[in-house]
Amino acid sequence: MPSESTPPAPPSPGRTRIAALDVLRGFALCGILLANIQPIAGGIDVVTGRAWMDLLVHQRFFPIFSLLFGIGFALLMESAAARGASPRLFLLRRLVTLLAIGLAHYVLLWQGEILTVYAVLGLLVLLPSTWLPRWAVAGLSAALLATSLLVGGFYAMVPALFLLGSALVRYGVIDRIDRSARVPALLAAAFAAGAAPALWVQASGSSGGDMAGPVVRLASVVAGLLLAGGYICLVLLLLRTPLRAALQAVFAPLGRMALTNYLTATLLVLAAGHLIGGRPGEWSSTTVVLIAAVVLTVQWLFSACWLGRHRYGPVEWLWRWATWARRPPL
Repeated sequence: MPSESTPPAPPSPGRTRIAALDVLRGFALCGILLANIQPIAGGIDVVTGRAWMDLLVHQRFFPIFSLLFGIGFALLMESAAARGASPRLFLLRRLVTLLAIGLAHYVLLWQGEILTVYAVLGLLVLLPSTWLPRWAVAGLSAALLATSLLVGGFYAMVPALFLLGSALVRYGVIDRIDRSARVPALLAAAFAAGAAPALWVQASGSSGGDMAGPVVRLASVVAGLLLAGGYICLVLLLLRTPLRAALQAVFAPLGRMALTNYLTATLLVLAAGHLIGGRPGEWSSTTVVLIAAVVLTVQWLFSACWLGRHRYGPVEWLWRWATWARRPPL
């Protein structure tokens, strides 16, 4: 057993990697990029005014990423607890390192980046929650989620989703995530039924109807949360079909290098904006989709080639090094 003064060796892959989480992470990364292209290229205040983006993309994928962040945090907590006497110290280093990466991204590239928010909320919410029993984490998640819906803001939802992801791990749900099609199917139907009226309210308000502003904002938040849940369940259902191999081939490389790809996407989108010119807020839908397709193709090729030779993505490797305070094998 390592002593508290000697950091344990970085863990080798003892726990079997959960392929569904990699696929979900890669899938969410694609949606996040599509939503972020114009804000990255033209500043955080760009408004696209496209109904399909507002209804199906904007704020529909960050909830997935937030949930996955909480899941990853709890899985790392289990791994650290099994290998060292001070697992929370490893988690603290991980969050502080993410904060440093996010601040560098914010200062050097894009002021709309999300990593700093995740790191700060992780320090304020996720890390303290490790001292709570799992029932308290689940209850606090539900309370924060209800509060965020009343407030009607996305960022208020992030800590609730962090805790929900952590609770799903601690209750063993994530270990069983890929074993059944019935539960995802039932949840997908429920999410779709709940999202339909919320989307109608949002669409009516966006098209100049008589809906009040706060009602439309609440409908957008509710629709975003329910659609995110529906997207997750749909992916899990497809993973139970013959499409599983294709989904893993397309999305898993992106998901395994999600942090590297999130950061490099900013560079690639800024370069694309410089080449295309004009006002990003006035780009056509076709232009936005084509930029996303090119960026994701480049990232998929790089990710697939890199992971063919290395265990972790480059930024993920550095992040792991800082977390365990010892250089992991690459």
